[in-house]
Amino acid sequence: MRPVVLNPLFAALNTLSGVGPKLMAPFGRLLDHEPPRVIDLLFHLPYYAVDRRARPKLKDVVPGTIATVEVAAERHFPGRGRAPYKIVAADDTGTLEIAYFNLPRERVEKMFPLGAKRYVSGRVDLYDGRLQMVHPDRVVDEKGLGQLPLVEPVYSLTEGLSAGIVRRAASGAVAKLPDLPEWCDAAFLAERKFLPFSTALRRMHAPDSPTDVLERSPFRARLAYDELLSHQLALALVRGRIRREAGRANVGTGLLRKKIEAALPFSLTGAQRGAIEEIVRDLSSSQRMLRLLQGDVGSGKTVVALMAAAHVIEAGRQAALMAPTEILARQHYERLQPLVAAAGIHLALLTGRERGKEREEILTNLKNGKIDLLVGTHALFQEGVEFRDLALAVVDEQHRFGVHQRLALAEKGEAADLLVMTATPIPRTLVLTYFGDMEVSELRSKPPGRAPIDTRTVSLGRIEEVVEAVGRAIQSGARAYWICPLIDESEVMDLAAAEARCEFLKKRFGKRVGLVHGRMKGRERDEAMERFATGETQILVATTVIEVGIDVPEATIMVIEQAERFGLAQLHQLRGRVGRGGGQSTCLLLYQSPLGDAAKRRLSTLRETEDGFRIAEEDLALRGEGEVLGTRQSGLPGFKIARPNPHRDLLEAARKDAALIVNRDPSLASERGKALRLLLHLFERDDAVRLIEAG
Repeated sequence: MRPVVLNPLFAALNTLSGVGPKLMAPFGRLLDHEPPRVIDLLFHLPYYAVDRRARPKLKDVVPGTIATVEVAAERHFPGRGRAPYKIVAADDTGTLEIAYFNLPRERVEKMFPLGAKRYVSGRVDLYDGRLQMVHPDRVVDEKGLGQLPLVEPVYSLTEGLSAGIVRRAASGAVAKLPDLPEWCDAAFLAERKFLPFSTALRRMHAPDSPTDVLERSPFRARLAYDELLSHQLALALVRGRIRREAGRANVGTGLLRKKIEAALPFSLTGAQRGAIEEIVRDLSSSQRMLRLLQGDVGSGKTVVALMAAAHVIEAGRQAALMAPTEILARQHYERLQPLVAAAGIHLALLTGRERGKEREEILTNLKNGKIDLLVGTHALFQEGVEFRDLALAVVDEQHRFGVHQRLALAEKGEAADLLVMTATPIPRTLVLTYFGDMEVSELRSKPPGRAPIDTRTVSLGRIEEVVEAVGRAIQSGARAYWICPLIDESEVMDLAAAEARCEFLKKRFGKRVGLVHGRMKGRERDEAMERFATGETQILVATTVIEVGIDVPEATIMVIEQAERFGLAQLHQLRGRVGRGGGQSTCLLLYQSPLGDAAKRRLSTLRETEDGFRIAEEDLALRGEGEVLGTRQSGLPGFKIARPNPHRDLLEAARKDAALIVNRDPSLASERGKALRLLLHLFERDDAVRLIEAG
């Protein structure tokens, strides 16, 4: 149960004055929550603040800056046709041209009566050698000046919401903010000179200075620390719970692992052997395992997971492997078939597609222990799926599942061990942030025989040459991916771009071109992939749906159109779809000129290295955590306030504090503990509170 004191903050946004039913949809889009709530707007912090404290004379105004000037209108020039309506205004040092487009004449004349004093605020630029302000932000008289905020917060907006609507709603949200008990250590607050949580949040929405809203300001830092502490505390409580629950030692001779290794078409790398040893050691101990296995594209994580599964199966128990998509689950199932057959392991597949008698049979065999290893999607942790004795849950592409989901899968077995895997190498900071409850194993080397991928950048102006080169390659039997650009993060527009490119290529290559995208039904997508895998189609036009886990060793060409629109880690993931067989592979990064500095840096980094860990660090330095873990594509619940780069030192402090708290007060029963429960609810880590209350 959420504490009553927080209820006004979790109320729907239309409980605020001025937020009617029509505004709920645009606010829902802006705040990424349906229905939008007061708390969502409170945590939607301004990214900038306009400083209206300076009142320069016109002769002292610096072009390209925002200024608030006192002027009087001297002449009006109503625009004809598409021309703007212009007002020439002046003070005793110079003149200012004010321009409006598509504003009724009566309204402009009412705002600027000839000779009347007005205070005008907005961006001033030089136009034909004259100072000009287009569509001022504010126009007020002497009385209005007294009500004008001297420092005005600026929020990101979306269609249907003006700056004024968001500002007024945010002000109403702040009024609902109660004073809350202090959950931070007093000595830490004094050392950092942090104000109370509510005071810091009020100051962000009503700044005294433009520096108040900066990412490194003490007010934002205080709020970032609270968010990081809530997350680290939730992770520490989960870890403590899993560690407290006695695990079960899985003892085996290693015979099944030897059979699997003998059936492999390649030798295990040193990194794979090291990871297998670490995992087997965990599985053999009486403590529950919670481990993250991160490896670069094509580093062989699935084999490591199979070896872990073989260890618990040899001990007479069961294992499950959960993948984020049906395509990836089926691919795992097919790839594992020959290896499990060699070891005599009984494998089954469970996704949303298995229904009726087929599903019933799988569930029955699972419950009576006839299935040793079950591969599937999130369907694995749904109600009705019962294992006879689940010992190990493996989650692939962990960043697509939250803490509560990984717990739900582990709860399917008595003291089940948990191994989560990701093919997105993650910088240390983010490992601490998102996976602070886990031990970490890394696979930094690729299986032998993988040739480097020849990565080149090509201007979009040379697309005809690229099409011809791809044509020559497919004549000799090659297969190619053609990735279409990300457009405004809109799935519909991404799809339109892919369909248009597919039609263009079909005119040249006919039925040899296929298409796959995120809006296809699972079966259609699988069939399109199957046609490409068998060589029926040789060019696969795709959106980023193929980013994770599609494995066609025969594909040797990757064309990424408008590569500058993609994140560095995502480009690396896409490139990793080729170079999986023995032959030479090529990745062509088509870019639209001119390139910005960040885009140049991304593309040159990709040309220079295939080391996913180095690429991940560079991606974090360039863009922060937003895309490093594919947040936008994958729905990872990212932080609303904290940022890994500016708040890195706070993360370490929050980790240490959370560990200390759980060590001293694991049930959060002290006065500070009760305040920390409020913090967990405030940042919606309710699962952690339920863990405590369940004992």
